[in-house]
Amino acid sequence: MIDNKQKYSALIKAEAKRLGFISCGISRAGFLEEEAPRLEKWLNENRHGKMQYMENHFDKRLDPTLLVDGAKSVISLLLNYYPEEKQVSDTFKISKYAYGQDYHFVIKERLKGLLYSINEHIGEVGGRAFVDSAPVLDKAWAAKSGLGWIGKNSNLLSKQVGSFFFIAELIVDIELEYDHAVTDHCGSCTACIDACPTQAIIQPYVVDGSKCISYFTIELKENIPQEMKGSFADWAFGCDVCQDVCPWNRFSKPHREPLFNPHPDLLGFSKKDWEEITEDTFRAVFKNSAVKRTKFEGLKRNIDFLKAP
Repeated sequence: MIDNKQKYSALIKAEAKRLGFISCGISRAGFLEEEAPRLEKWLNENRHGKMQYMENHFDKRLDPTLLVDGAKSVISLLLNYYPEEKQVSDTFKISKYAYGQDYHFVIKERLKGLLYSINEHIGEVGGRAFVDSAPVLDKAWAAKSGLGWIGKNSNLLSKQVGSFFFIAELIVDIELEYDHAVTDHCGSCTACIDACPTQAIIQPYVVDGSKCISYFTIELKENIPQEMKGSFADWAFGCDVCQDVCPWNRFSKPHREPLFNPHPDLLGFSKKDWEEITEDTFRAVFKNSAVKRTKFEGLKRNIDFLKAP
């Protein structure tokens, strides 16, 4: 006989698939014991640089029951963003996740839809949706729910779909059937460590966030240190190098989400186009894009930094 936990879990996974998520896994909500000392050490060694927000809500990051009253289950979801087409070669590059509309809005709508379906089919379920802007260790939860393993580049990797996907969660107050973690399949590969332009992967599975190109081009609000000049490999917003070289990403397939398609002009931008970008063009091309996080001035700063001295 199928118990309710099994039935509800199957229903949630079917609904997640219908809503376009490529994977859905479920784990028991509770304190992340293994991650606690790791996070503490990482923060104490100042690997987060000027990202002060990483120090906030330490307890909540490790325990979802502090975020949602009576939390019993964490439903982790993956949404593919791997693009069909990429930027022209020899140009200033932006991370593929920022080609289309800001993922926060796209995913939040789907999570609301999933929570609505859960309430409709299961009954009144209390829960909250999270998309990487809240203190939730999303990669840890996704790994716990069997959606992949955390690789040497500290990204979640999947044998089936690689790593070009967003991670989101629903934390809910009902017990469900729980999935199991999968094994690590990085083996002896060091492709990501060898390829990182700024040597930000300081040892396997540990990234110094304050050395990462994404940190310098997105998070850092002041001037980029001059000693980094010449080491950004033309990345103007974010960086995909450790994902591009990962052997598991040969299994990445293009997404089917029209909202993630880029503005028609973006992929053809030459270096000259980037250097001459106006605020009006910036607004038009990146109207609802994650690139707006840097604002026009921030993007200009990054491009000026990349230009030959």
